[in-house]
Amino acid sequence: MTIDPAIDGFYSEYDEAGRLESGLFALERDRTRDVLERVLPQPPAVVADIGGGPGAHAFWLAASGFRVHLVDLVPKHVGQAWERSEKGPHRLASIAVGDARQLELADESADAVLLLGPLYHLQEPADRRLALGEARRVLRRGGRLVAAAISRYASLLDGMRGEVFRDPEFERIVRADLHDGRHKNDTGRLEYFTTAYFHKPEELAAEVLEAGFGSVELFGLEGPGALIPNFDAVWQDPGARAKLLTLARTVEHEPSLLGLSFHMLAVARR
Repeated sequence: MTIDPAIDGFYSEYDEAGRLESGLFALERDRTRDVLERVLPQPPAVVADIGGGPGAHAFWLAASGFRVHLVDLVPKHVGQAWERSEKGPHRLASIAVGDARQLELADESADAVLLLGPLYHLQEPADRRLALGEARRVLRRGGRLVAAAISRYASLLDGMRGEVFRDPEFERIVRADLHDGRHKNDTGRLEYFTTAYFHKPEELAAEVLEAGFGSVELFGLEGPGALIPNFDAVWQDPGARAKLLTLARTVEHEPSLLGLSFHMLAVARR
């Protein structure tokens, strides 16, 4: 299986290694880690980080004592992870180029599988079923799946902060996203992301259940915090940041607000 040329081209130019360090992405990072701390088994459990990019979460988990196997389809990301693992204080158990739909990891070899990127880069339902099926195969019985999806309404919400009113091309992308969830950016502008699929909350839960997992718990990550107009100022204030994270956690399961988060997590047990 090969990578979509549009996705490969996007990540060859985009700085994924530094993405989670600023702005709304930092909220995504901290909320993701908040959920992981609550749902993952205790270290030194084995975690397969599938689609883990350059390793933002993988190295954080390794620092906490987990044995982490990182797999990513983008060679650039794998190279960055190798360099960080070689030079840094916390090494990963393995790092490899690989496809979430056809993993080389052994059956029942992981205590947890993270899919924090693959589902929203696979537009076809059959491909998402393959990725979820592979995650289930790799998990030990009782192991945890944590799968991320982008909300169907993410482009709309992001655009309402200004861009949808300034650029007719972005409005066109938003309308297409709302129609069927298939996000396609043919404008050449990196800030409009790349080929992706944006889920409705109930659709994400249904896909995980159909893959053979037990009951699914959905978490909205950013919550209403994604809409704060002066987000950077709030995030730089330690007290305001703590309050924002607490409030996001308070409403993380509220069904009527799940789609308001740019990102959602589905947590399930094999």
